[in-house]
Amino acid sequence: MRLIVDMMKFCTTEMPRWNTISISGYHIREAGSTAVQELAFTLADGFAYVEAAMKAGLDIDDFAPRLSFFFNSHIDFFEEICKFRAARRIYARRMREKYGAKDPRSWTLRFHTQTAGCSATAQQPENNIVRVAYEALAGVLGGTQSLHTNSMDEVLALPSEKSVEIALRTQQVLAYETNVTNVIDPLGGSYFIEALTDEMERQAEDYFRQIEEYGGVVEAIEAGFFQHEIADASYRYQRSLETKERIIVGVNAFQKDEAHDDIELLKIPPEIERGQARSVQDVRASRDGARVEAALAALKRACSDERINVMPPLIEAVNALATEGEIVESMVEVFGRYTERAAF
Repeated sequence: MRLIVDMMKFCTTEMPRWNTISISGYHIREAGSTAVQELAFTLADGFAYVEAAMKAGLDIDDFAPRLSFFFNSHIDFFEEICKFRAARRIYARRMREKYGAKDPRSWTLRFHTQTAGCSATAQQPENNIVRVAYEALAGVLGGTQSLHTNSMDEVLALPSEKSVEIALRTQQVLAYETNVTNVIDPLGGSYFIEALTDEMERQAEDYFRQIEEYGGVVEAIEAGFFQHEIADASYRYQRSLETKERIIVGVNAFQKDEAHDDIELLKIPPEIERGQARSVQDVRASRDGARVEAALAALKRACSDERINVMPPLIEAVNALATEGEIVESMVEVFGRYTERAAF
């Protein structure tokens, strides 16, 4: 939270056109959460950042227009659309009514969407092309401003150039051929869509109340509440596959014996790794060692003193060609490493 607030302060004063942070729920969904949990926990994280920045003296309309979010688009088509609609409604209401934002840009939930990696299957991987298309369409119909489509072979390896091209073409067909981008909220007014959006909003508000009972997001995470809820949902999902309550094509139904010999997977040769290692060694050998040591020492001093914003010394460490590992280790000396304690 210290690093986030310092970054938001620095960007507000020094980089006013920079979009400071993308608040991510993607990893929450990939860990096994439900759509409602992704919705609630992601927004709760975002609101925690807003509150921390306001407590540090920032005016909400100075930083909120440059916040953005990052959501997952899973395979349950209408549920995903309603999740995005609920997110936009909750965010606008909270920013106006709870945090007092006056600038309409502060009410706007801008978000990026990535199709669900966890919905992809190693079995019959070509089916992932179809899954990605539906998930991408749900993101568009839900109002996303930015979209990433996964490649069909990502379950098996880093994507090949061919599979990346198919993923890109999926987006381009959506954008240029289907005309779905020509209409804002095209499913609005449908009884089912409106009722499901209302229900997801209600369930998210229930989660907000539970988080408040813990004392806030940080306290809820430290108590293991988020982790327990996600683990529970992940277990229920797995059980639904094993009992065939939920059907995954090619996994627990419509299976066939197959090998992946016909799919050309990307293979990274060891020479690439060795070349990257040599590049780092060359930088370390040619940089100004005294400048690096001074920059890392200044960074540690900033981390130790809450009156000092960590961003300027952090940027100087980068300019001095300190490696990411060296920078992190310097901060670890002050902050330590977070270890999640078992809560269940």
